[in-house]
Amino acid sequence: MKFVTYLRVSTERQGQSGLGLEAQRAAVAAHVLGRGEVVAEFVEVESGKRADRPELARALAEAKRAGAVLLIAKLDRLARNVAFIANLLESGVEVTAADMPEANRFVLHIMAAVAEQEGRAISERTKAALAAAKARGVKLGWSIPERDSEQRQAARKGAAVNKARALAHAENVLPVIEQIRAGDASLRQIAAELNARGIKTARGGKWHATTVQNIITKESAGVTQAE
Repeated sequence: MKFVTYLRVSTERQGQSGLGLEAQRAAVAAHVLGRGEVVAEFVEVESGKRADRPELARALAEAKRAGAVLLIAKLDRLARNVAFIANLLESGVEVTAADMPEANRFVLHIMAAVAEQEGRAISERTKAALAAAKARGVKLGWSIPERDSEQRQAARKGAAVNKARALAHAENVLPVIEQIRAGDASLRQIAAELNARGIKTARGGKWHATTVQNIITKESAGVTQAE
């Protein structure tokens, strides 16, 4: 059996230090032992809240191409979002988790729902704590006038990061588009195939002929627009 492994950490620091990655590699290696071989590994440094995962898109495309199983260490490494997991399971690629190899599609949906509820509970507790602090007179975030310049710098940095992420996503998904395009597929057909594979645009949306065209012409345009 062939496996394509997908590993994810939430921060650049974790990615650079290997924190979290070593444990995930150990988990998937133990799962693969005696079952088959790993033909490719993809590592993502991204928050679990985001649905746009260029490395996951590449992992899915490679798993489909190689007829391999997409293997992750733990279900929560994918996302705490039921809709995201549902779309992934409908991509046509077999997905399994090393921490629950016996799980079927139904169980994966249940586990995703539990993970989503856990994430929502964490968010609600954080909001409640911030509200309580504000009620006590604690100044939060950008409400401090002295931090106005920091806010502007953060906005500029955020725009640059978004642009870089869009360009990186385009570079990752372009080989998949070219592969589909090699069969003389139209832009509309390419978009339909990308959607069928569960690959999202840079903003986590559906593909259309125009968004496919944006990717194909990104080098000449110099800017990637993502839905």
